[in-house]
Amino acid sequence: MIAYTMLGTNDLVRAGKFYDALLGELAASRAMENDRMIAWATGPGQSMFSVVKPLDEKPATVGNGVMIALGAANPAAVDALHAKAMQLGGKDEGAPGVRGDMFYIAYCRDLDGNKINFFCPKDA
Repeated sequence: MIAYTMLGTNDLVRAGKFYDALLGELAASRAMENDRMIAWATGPGQSMFSVVKPLDEKPATVGNGVMIALGAANPAAVDALHAKAMQLGGKDEGAPGVRGDMFYIAYCRDLDGNKINFFCPKDA
């Protein structure tokens, strides 16, 4: 149902390097890019994850209550993604663990402060 998501960035080159490395762990690669945005996907016709310099040319800011969730294959993949985000300079927002008795989730913020999480069913 979701075609693509977009998070704002104030440094497209830096965000591109962060997400190239992070989303590469999910077998995603750059699917589209121009001087204002970069989008990654796992293949043709798949939903895309994007970072963009705001069109109004004002600074990108973090949305209060906004979070993007990225699916992972299993808890080990969630652990690896969280560790990779920390290695790349992301900030911890919640260590990997079971949440709500249903999911295994880890939370972090990217280099621009956008909140993302990695999740899978706890029994995956």
